[in-house]
Amino acid sequence: MASLKTIVTPREDASTRIHLFDRDCNSQTTPTIFVVDNDVSVRSSLELLICAAGWRAETFGSANEFLARPRTAGPCCLILDVVLLDLSGLELQRQIASERKEMPIIFLSSCCDFETTVKAMKAGALDFLTKPMNVVSILNATREAIGRSESLIRRETELHQIRSSYGSLTPREREVMTLVVSGLPNKLVGGELGISEITVKMHRGNLMRKMNAGSFAQLVNMASRLRVTRLLRPSAVSA
Repeated sequence: MASLKTIVTPREDASTRIHLFDRDCNSQTTPTIFVVDNDVSVRSSLELLICAAGWRAETFGSANEFLARPRTAGPCCLILDVVLLDLSGLELQRQIASERKEMPIIFLSSCCDFETTVKAMKAGALDFLTKPMNVVSILNATREAIGRSESLIRRETELHQIRSSYGSLTPREREVMTLVVSGLPNKLVGGELGISEITVKMHRGNLMRKMNAGSFAQLVNMASRLRVTRLLRPSAVSA
């Protein structure tokens, strides 16, 4: 049976103690929480907390050490200090913001002036927490970050599948798809492409199947995500 641990920070009293169970924090199927902080005691405390909560922890003493680590495939988040030995936390945030959108950032720092906090939040940080660390705040922020990471990964996976399905369409099916999701009736699609309405219906049925679209509304949503819709001339719609 898992052993019970109680983790308390100086800012918490007995009524706010967090009881956590030991779990396997090395499983590759669990979310990974990265920690970048030059204070070894902070890294150790966070690693204990993260593993006790059932997540996987990886800690780094510098920004460059973290950047050298290959990109992870599963849900994750980054707990980051502002003041580091090489790059600043804000500089590291800028470097990974576009490349690792699936990795929400939580700042945990003693440097909590208004300007720094605003810069971090405007750049997309999920939260900005202050040291000494508060267990409740860190756990709540981390859970929210993991949820966001899972959502982003799920959306990216779905988009990859949609792109793959779209890639299986013939050039003609793509033309038909673009026109029908833009609001053009089958008869007018045929007129635009110089084919019969029956042929349009055939192509439409094929592309619905290839796109794994259960409804026309779902197909429209897919097209929107692929950005393959186009604005039609008013005369084309009303013809």
